[in-house]
Amino acid sequence: MRILIQRVSHAEVAIAGAVHSQIARGLLLLLGIEEADGAEDIDYLCRKVVQIRLFEDSQGVMNLSVQDIGGDLMVVSQFTLYAQTKKGNRPSYIRAARPEQAMVLYEAFVERLQGLIGRPVATGVFGADMQVSLLNDGPVTIFIDSKMRDF
Repeated sequence: MRILIQRVSHAEVAIAGAVHSQIARGLLLLLGIEEADGAEDIDYLCRKVVQIRLFEDSQGVMNLSVQDIGGDLMVVSQFTLYAQTKKGNRPSYIRAARPEQAMVLYEAFVERLQGLIGRPVATGVFGADMQVSLLNDGPVTIFIDSKMRDF
């Protein structure tokens, strides 16, 4: 499981020209899921998201988590995080989980994140053609792969 975290001043997901969800200051998470992913990957990444210190304290040091600042969270499914580009010019997504499996894990990820943060998490619509708008604050962008743990 992979996430691309972006610290944002605001973000929104629109579908067919209508706003589906939006957040103020917080984290936009683009979530990629592969077939080998499961509950352990969800738990690891959700704990990381809630605890990672990407917001500045009073001294201007990134020392506060999204939970510390009462920030918002948004999760958008992004199978292209598993793009393989080694051969040719057309990316392959063979490592991405099939939609029926990925949707179950995506929903479990959002539910786990809501449980940890103690409030609702904004989402996109799994499998929909979405337009994601954001104002990256910093810019701060972090990539985490649950299979590449630093412990």
